[in-house]
Amino acid sequence: MKIILTHEVSGLGTAGDVVDVKDGYARNYLVPRGFAIRWTKGGEKDVAQIRRGRKIREIATIEQANVVKAQLEGVNVKLAVRAGDAGRLFGSVTPADVASAIKAAGGPDVDKRRVELGSPIKTLGAHQISVRLHAEVVAKLGVEVVAA
Repeated sequence: MKIILTHEVSGLGTAGDVVDVKDGYARNYLVPRGFAIRWTKGGEKDVAQIRRGRKIREIATIEQANVVKAQLEGVNVKLAVRAGDAGRLFGSVTPADVASAIKAAGGPDVDKRRVELGSPIKTLGAHQISVRLHAEVVAKLGVEVVAA
């Protein structure tokens, strides 16, 4: 089945790419989660719009990515969340929470889809996260989760 990717899917492509995948993968995973739309002849207009949006948001060169990496690694990020007496959180910290905390701490604007937590953050304390800025550039960032 031919589909148009609306988000970056690792191992498949980036937003705006037209790819051919198995029917079940497209029908059961990509389309319901909003990662892709079905390809149609009229969908070519959508491809141009998606690519324009991607070009605005993405970091184009490795040099730009290294500059943003230096900015990120210089930011001290504290994230205040609700927690119980034993230091366990009510819920967990999401990539969107981390992206907004980076922005609030004076760091660069980071897309939440670029934040990689590894495992869910469910306790107070210092945690290491990574932000994939470019295919070859990953910024390591320390986030301190404190009780609100």
